[in-house]
Formats: sequence, structure tokens, C-alpha cells
Amino acid sequence: MADTAMRRAPVLPATGWLKALPPALRLVLHGDARARALAVPHWGVGFSESACRAIVNGTRATLWLGPDEYLLLDSAPAASSAGVLEALERALADAPHALVDISHRQFALELSGPHASAILNGGCPLDLDLGEFPVGMCTRTLFAKADIVLWRTRADAFQVEVWRSFAGYVGGVLAEIAKEFYGDAG
Repeated sequence: MADTAMRRAPVLPATGWLKALPPALRLVLHGDARARALAVPHWGVGFSESACRAIVNGTRATLWLGPDEYLLLDSAPAASSAGVLEALERALADAPHALVDISHRQFALELSGPHASAILNGGCPLDLDLGEFPVGMCTRTLFAKADIVLWRTRADAFQVEVWRSFAGYVGGVLAEIAKEFYGDAG
């Protein structure tokens, strides 16, 4: 698990409004209320019962993706999250569930600044007005033609979870849209 979580993020140009976030542990959990209750003591973060909401505790977050589906993120260094997957599997052994490590599959970008919502809206059909998509809201959606998980972490910042194979595409589309606000200096 630690090896896959430490894969280097795809190279994207550093800008004031876009940065690749460090490697993180990423797990997808499918399970009912009983499975989630069994997982909490080992994960250390609760599970939102409200649609499209994230719960954060320290370096860990749990994002609601769908009924009985959650994305578990841990941004702590891999050494401090070692054993988490095994501990969760032991805790969930007698409960119907699916727990998959997707650390190797995707990485995260942070878009921030006064134009973050507008840049994202250049390729995402959601209403990202703060009143409609408040801090803590998260969802699976599309950015142009790429599947993403979008999470508003601050009023002026979003975390975008994207598959590694779409890194160049998503980065390129974001850079093209951002030219409207930042010119070629990005």
C-alpha cells in the first residue's frame, strides 16, 4: 500500500491558482451503516449521512459519493497511514462491504483563488456558486470529458481528484480556461 500511495504525481506546471497535491492514501468503501460504524474507530473520521458532504479530521477525510459509497482520503505521509487498509479489513471482516485501495489510480489538484469557480465552470456543468456548492460539499462529476471528484475545501478553493491517465488532459483544459483570467502567465 505505501508503495502505491507514494507514486509521484503527474507533472503539471506550477501556478498561483493550480497545484498538484502530495501523494495520499485513497480508499473507496462500499458498505451499509453497520460497516461504516465498524470502520470509524480504525479510520478516525465519521461518515456523512447527508448527500455530497465531506467530513474531515486532521489529515483524513471521508467524502460521500453515493448511497453506501465513500472516498476515504489520508494526506499524511505514507508511513503514518501504514496498516490502515489492513486494520479496516479486519474490522469489516464480518460485514458485507467492498474496500479498495485506489491510491495508485488517481491524484489530487488544488484550484484556488478568486477565479477558481469560474475556471472549473469552464469544463464542469455544476453550479459552483458558494451558495449552491458550499464549503464541505463534494460530488463525482465531469470536467470536460474526464471523470473527477470535486470537493470544495474553502470558499476560494477546490480539491479535484482525477485519474492519473487524465492528468495532461485536465491540466491542459484548466490552463486554457485560465488564460481568460491570467493570460499566458497563468
